[in-house]
Amino acid sequence: MSDIEEVLDQSIASEGYIIYEDPAGYNTKVDLSQIDFEALRRHFEKSRKHTEVEKLKGMINAKLNKLVRLNKSRIDFAERFQKMIDEYNSGAMNVEIMFDKLLAFAKELTEEEKRGISEQLTEEELALFDILTKPEPKLTNKEKNQVKKAVRELLETLKREKLVLDWRKRQQARAAVLITIQDYLDRELPRTYTPEIFNRKCELVYQHIYDCYYGAGQSVYSRVS
Repeated sequence: MSDIEEVLDQSIASEGYIIYEDPAGYNTKVDLSQIDFEALRRHFEKSRKHTEVEKLKGMINAKLNKLVRLNKSRIDFAERFQKMIDEYNSGAMNVEIMFDKLLAFAKELTEEEKRGISEQLTEEELALFDILTKPEPKLTNKEKNQVKKAVRELLETLKREKLVLDWRKRQQARAAVLITIQDYLDRELPRTYTPEIFNRKCELVYQHIYDCYYGAGQSVYSRVS
């Protein structure tokens, strides 16, 4: 319990729980999988409940900040979290219900953090996979495996050949990245993608690469342990 208390104390936040950009590339390291939620629930019953809710909110916010930075398709988690906080602050739910909801939500985040393992994808591969498969098109398992293969090979190609130092500052380098994305996905994605969906996905993939990869091996993934 002392270890849990230490993590919670370090995570407490006194302000709003909005997901902020982190241009420096650093995040509070919070490992929800190491928390004994049943022990935490028993501790809650014996403690100042409002204080424990604030601590747990802070811990979840720190974890969400990292997860959303690495994969923006997780923004729905952030929206659900903010909705819970708004309802709690408005008095729509009492402290016991809020704590139970936060515990359940923390467990969901733990499962989300492990999803890449079940999909046999790294965190950066999973981000691209989610862009290409959510919310559409609907794919068979065989087609999903084809997308996974495309994601792995596209990332390898971009990092090896195109994401050079300061690539985002040079128009020719940016164009080369976009063309590589379009050509490779056109060749490797299942035919399930309509032209409209395909074009939209290419734009989203390019924007993700632009936002997350700085060049010369530097990215949000290389800066976060």
